[in-house]
Amino acid sequence: MKKTILITGGGRGIGAACAIHAAQLGYQVCINYLADAAAAATVVDAIERQGGTAFAIQADIADEAQVERMFASIDERFGRLDALVNNAGVLSQQTRVDQMSAARIRRIMMTNVVGAMLCAREAVRRMSTRHGGAGGGIVNVSSRAAVLGAANEYVDYAASKAALDALTIGLSKEVAPEGIRVNGVRPGLIETGMHASGGEPGRVARLASSVPMGRGGLPREVAHAVLWLLSDEASYTTGSFIDVSGGR
Repeated sequence: MKKTILITGGGRGIGAACAIHAAQLGYQVCINYLADAAAAATVVDAIERQGGTAFAIQADIADEAQVERMFASIDERFGRLDALVNNAGVLSQQTRVDQMSAARIRRIMMTNVVGAMLCAREAVRRMSTRHGGAGGGIVNVSSRAAVLGAANEYVDYAASKAALDALTIGLSKEVAPEGIRVNGVRPGLIETGMHASGGEPGRVARLASSVPMGRGGLPREVAHAVLWLLSDEASYTTGSFIDVSGGR
């Protein structure tokens, strides 16, 4: 049987690249999205035109009931789950910590941390041999901001990604005996639309000179790292991270 993968935030950017590459590798792809149904449908269409299997499902991963509904839909449609890519994430306008509201911080943490943990919980309940599953893999899409701190821009986002790294390490140890590998990918400066949501569409061009390789990265370059970590080629790798950041 074909393996099934769920990619949160799979309608755009890194998530979309992961979805398309996963389909090329033979996965049945579940594409989660929050609001942009058209973008998710475009990814589904691209996969189906290549002969793959995909479907889009709307859910706000910060909402426990919606997460449970999403996983139940996957159960009903495919009857199995083999891989989860915790990719969905949000940030807000660039600012200093002394200008951040509690509402802003709460929004970031609810999606980037609580949402990722809820999805990981549901994935473990389905994949763990302790629960009758056949094993599987989880990749958390973090950020180099977790290491660098994103001062004067997104310290709250960086903190949320550092929490995601802690989840990766702790969960990997917890479920390794149950057939599940958990790893992380930390993208650096990548050409996606997320920079516009932070208020600076040209951020990659501005900072490219600070990258040792002299350029921003592409979503597909991140996707290849993600799918490698889920592959049998990484069968002895868990609790680890790949930095896809051009050396920055």
